[in-house]
Amino acid sequence: MALVLLPGLNNLIEDISEEKKLPPTVVEAALREALLKGYERYRRTLYIGISEDPFEEDYFSNFDVQLDLDEEGYRVLASKIIVEEVESDDHQIALAEVQQVADDAQIGDTVVLDVTPEKDDFGRMAAATTKQVLAQKLRDQQRRMIQEEFADLEDPVLTARVIRFERQSVIMAVSSGLGRPEVEAELPRRDQLPNDNYRANATFKVFLKEVSEVPRRGPQLFVSRSNAGLVVYLFENEVPEIQEGSVRIVAVAREANPPSRSVGPRTKVAVDSVEREVDPVGACIGARGSRIQQVVNELRGEKIDVIRWSQDPAQYIANSLSPARVEMVRLVDPEGHHAHVLVPPDQLSLAIGREGQNVRLAARLTGWKIDIKNSHEYDQSAEDSVVAELISQREEEERLQAEAEARLAAEQAARAEEDARLRELYPLPEDEEEYGEEAVYEEATYDEASEDVASEEATEADAEAAAEATEGEEGEAR
Repeated sequence: MALVLLPGLNNLIEDISEEKKLPPTVVEAALREALLKGYERYRRTLYIGISEDPFEEDYFSNFDVQLDLDEEGYRVLASKIIVEEVESDDHQIALAEVQQVADDAQIGDTVVLDVTPEKDDFGRMAAATTKQVLAQKLRDQQRRMIQEEFADLEDPVLTARVIRFERQSVIMAVSSGLGRPEVEAELPRRDQLPNDNYRANATFKVFLKEVSEVPRRGPQLFVSRSNAGLVVYLFENEVPEIQEGSVRIVAVAREANPPSRSVGPRTKVAVDSVEREVDPVGACIGARGSRIQQVVNELRGEKIDVIRWSQDPAQYIANSLSPARVEMVRLVDPEGHHAHVLVPPDQLSLAIGREGQNVRLAARLTGWKIDIKNSHEYDQSAEDSVVAELISQREEEERLQAEAEARLAAEQAARAEEDARLRELYPLPEDEEEYGEEAVYEEATYDEASEDVASEEATEADAEAAAEATEGEEGEAR
């Protein structure tokens, strides 16, 4: 077989493997695929300016490239089927031609032939195609390995280093900690913190948000500085009681990118203790605030409120509005999770927060709709009548929603029943196995009925023939 020599092939594979941090077998597979694409390009160029390209998309599916690492070269091989008369030279070969070298060859067998072109005939365009495909395949393999490396990480928080900026995103270098080299990750604008200074080579803790498949870019890492998971991770690292399990984080509400620049980032964390003698809030704050200060420093000065979780919704809501002092919490609509919180006049602005941030985070943390009311001006009877109207509206909306869902379920059930009926009448190919036994039974029943009808028809025909014969004999007697 002809062999196209590639001097230094082994060194080339080793260098690419070292540079791209890919196994040599992966580099070899990419090189074979690239050479095959180059051969395909070589064949297509033969028709440029002469006639229309006759090759279909999967025309070269029976071709392959074999690398010879010992002699440092490659061959292009084609698998061809033995036939009596050849219709396609690239896919078939005549039986008479094969029998010249193999007497036992038979029609339908497959032979592998060397179709390697000469190195000088390969052409500049084919060589360029090989180079481009090789680079693309190596990038795809790198991204695929990145996806496998980061997809199942137990620890979603990584240390990242700023590399460069693309539009409004920050491109960072991250490592999985598995002994692999750093790879690039994107920190979009919406996941950045306003107090961060993203200068070159600055390091940050980031939350691995997702490993997604980007069209025409392959698997890519997206990290976040605004995700609530980052706060949970920082507290778990700073508070030994959380690591031991005596203190647990129940809920987190974070507003890392407030709607207004006049409002800074803020987070509320609800904690609870499994052991009665442990103070969960004190454990998270630490002596003189040492533990929470480490978290605040990592988040570049973000305000953090640590509050105690409670099974009592009223107490939980009162705690969530910290640092404001609450006089009373009225659960005006427990089913709709609606509460009125009464605070003194001097606590109104503190309870609401700048541009409503404090009460907004408290509502997210507790899952309740919270209305802050002035305790000195609160008219309970008037408020109850307003709430009664709201409850009536909510119940009416729920009723309409339930009716709509019931109608939709009935329509889906009717549609499914009709589909099942139609599939029984006109089974799809995938239903043949499922209904195979029933079909055999129906066919047998039909055959038995056909045989009964045929026997009846034969009996009637015999009677008619006998009658005609009798009439004929009587006519002859006359």
